Amino acid sequence: MSVTKELKKEIISKFSSSANDTGSTEVQVALFTKHISNLTEHLKINKKDYQARRGLLVFVVKRKRLLSYLKDRNNDRYEKIIKELKLKRV
Repeated sequence: MSVTKELKKEIISKFSSSANDTGSTEVQVALFTKHISNLTEHLKINKKDYQARRGLLVFVVKRKRLLSYLKDRNNDRYEKIIKELKLKRV
């Protein structure tokens, strides 16, 4: 259910702008998206897991906040990350 180290490294390498870039907005949005998809699959099976539902909402809000920040700062990077992750526009 959680994101493994190998998967996290793969996501970071795909969305980072340099070798040492692990905390840029794009990387954080991609990691939050993976967490959201994992929690969504978990909640399809475990419908009464309210703690997981709360965690999902926290991740969704954080991702939305980062996407709106990216949209305000650099619209080109925002459009790129939206297309790659196949997300709806904020």
